[in-house]
Amino acid sequence: MSVMIAIESAEKTFTMHLQGGIRLAVVRGVSFQVHAGECMVLSGPSGAGKSSILKMIFGNYRCDGGRIGVRHQGVILDLAQAEPRAILNVRRHTIGYVSQFLRAVPRVPALDVVAEPLIATGAPREIAREQAAKLLRRLNIPERLWSLPPSTFSGGEQQRINIARGFISDLPILLLDEPTASLDAANRSVVVELIEAKKKAGVAMIAIVHDDDIRRQIADSTVDVTAFAAAA
Repeated sequence: MSVMIAIESAEKTFTMHLQGGIRLAVVRGVSFQVHAGECMVLSGPSGAGKSSILKMIFGNYRCDGGRIGVRHQGVILDLAQAEPRAILNVRRHTIGYVSQFLRAVPRVPALDVVAEPLIATGAPREIAREQAAKLLRRLNIPERLWSLPPSTFSGGEQQRINIARGFISDLPILLLDEPTASLDAANRSVVVELIEAKKKAGVAMIAIVHDDDIRRQIADSTVDVTAFAAAA
């Protein structure tokens, strides 16, 4: 299987400008690879740096050192050195991201929030909306809610919109930050099925999950992030 993500000695430090420029080291020496069709789970206690690693891969956080190699359109691109325009291109064509929180344009209907990633890559609007409807049904979002903005939904419903939006595209890499945290048992099972389908399609995934049962079901490999904890 092709290597889709290759991280070598990556590190991240935050500078607290409002606290006299104190530097807070988060992770150091992060190194691992993820292959096509593999789901790697990041483990470790809260605050260990798991979400920071995902954000470094997605380009939300700029690496302070090391390399973040991502296979983008047939070549390995180092996102630690990439220009912002290149990172935006990677997000559009290569990396999907399901965060812990739904961020959507206000007043946009849930159906269009889910369909938008397909439309952004050139899919006809009606086809994108049909695919969005299939995912919403599968994730047990009642059809009466599809025309409403997700900001009016419960936390669990918003998370399911987030998941549908992240899974609708056929991107080769998918990052999952606690995708099942707000879900009941039935919808957690649906997410496990969606992850399995992505693996069969050759998608490389990195996930953060705190549920031991879910971790056992989806993980092909596990990386303990405490090994990369920066010294105090």
